[in-house]
Amino acid sequence: MFIDDTIAAISTPLGEGGIGIVRLSGKDAIRITDVLFRSPKHISLSHLQSARILYGHIVDPSGDKKVDEVLVSVMRSPHSYTREDVVEINCHGGMNPLRKTIELVLQQGARLADPGEFTKRAFMNGRIDLSQAEAVLDLIRSKTDESSRIAVEQLQGSLSEKITALRDRLTEVCAHVEAEIDFPEDEIEPASKLSISESMKGIGRELQTLLKTYDEARFFREGLSTAIVGKPNVGKSSLLNALLKKDRAIVTEIPGTTRDVIEEYLNIKGLPLRIMDTAGIRSVEDIAEKEGVKRSLQSIENADLVLAVFDASEPLADEDFDVMQKVKGRNTVFVLNKSDLPSAVDENSFPSSVLHPSFLLMRISATRGDGLEELKEAIFNTCLRDWKEEREGVVVTNLRHKTAIEHSLQSLNRAVKALTENQPVEIVALELRDALDRIGEVVGAVTTEDILNKIFSDFCIGK
Repeated sequence: MFIDDTIAAISTPLGEGGIGIVRLSGKDAIRITDVLFRSPKHISLSHLQSARILYGHIVDPSGDKKVDEVLVSVMRSPHSYTREDVVEINCHGGMNPLRKTIELVLQQGARLADPGEFTKRAFMNGRIDLSQAEAVLDLIRSKTDESSRIAVEQLQGSLSEKITALRDRLTEVCAHVEAEIDFPEDEIEPASKLSISESMKGIGRELQTLLKTYDEARFFREGLSTAIVGKPNVGKSSLLNALLKKDRAIVTEIPGTTRDVIEEYLNIKGLPLRIMDTAGIRSVEDIAEKEGVKRSLQSIENADLVLAVFDASEPLADEDFDVMQKVKGRNTVFVLNKSDLPSAVDENSFPSSVLHPSFLLMRISATRGDGLEELKEAIFNTCLRDWKEEREGVVVTNLRHKTAIEHSLQSLNRAVKALTENQPVEIVALELRDALDRIGEVVGAVTTEDILNKIFSDFCIGK
């Protein structure tokens, strides 16, 4: 990546809209735009102050033909998103004006930006750290207000501040230990050893506290993957439609109507639920339906939560017991549907193998809507038992952050063990250095080009 060149991209979604934005960043952003821009008052962008907007036209210099009527905003370095000179050309929303404008910009020497390259430059130029850069993508992809709130907190630096504070403390401990290496003939004083050990253990406890937030907090970033499973015609598609409050899945009385996994998002108290309606689980010969059943079983394996649906108006059949076997060991809510009809199933109908302490049975009517709010409450409480509606404190939502913190904690624990067992002080210092490097990966203090490329490849071009 050449940090001294100028990049450009269309930063708004493709298609028709009120406006469309072509964004440039780099040392030649203002010069390139100035070649193409004509102000009715003959004002040059090179003389325009930062954070100003100017009205005019984009003109093709080869024939002096007007391409579009635009507003151009100029943000000079370092007071911009990337800490470089940034220009945004606000065109009329539509493919032709945007396409022609970006073509002219590229002809003047800019190059098309890679995915996420504007945000990558913001990181490379020190405006944000790596965890904040990732929060930009989390905010763009957030599905609920709670997801957005968590992303905004991370973008504002809540996780960065916590990690930086822990790194500073770890650096002090590391410096103390390494100072002891200069005096190999002297052993570490008992009081000093105790102080170092307690400091490392204290940092370790805080890392462990951060790790404990991941299992629940990640659901707000990724969505709670929820599979609706059961034998054919128990009302799985009806339940999906009732939860979504729209006819998303086809519902008929013919078994095997659903042949593939249907996926939608649902908001439950700020929790984004990635809910999947699956094909009925049964033995079949039809090739298409057999593939559907195979995908249903894969959904069970990959789901964070399973809604196992049964027809309460009929006694449980062999296919129902087969479903119970398939969800065994999974985080499952058992749902008795068709509660508006005379009941033929209750808790006593289920075998002892599923009646464990966390067994949860809900009665609903997907067609009438009975019990749906109670089911939503059960879903939230089952997966977020310790989550507070107004949660305070830093949380970890990103698997990369979790892995880095885990590795740092492991190195820190090895350092404590080495110190306790009176191993050479060099070993303690080596483990502390590794712990410091590992935790530095969270904010990008220690990173590689491969990691950066992987992170920013998930961004859209123009951001």
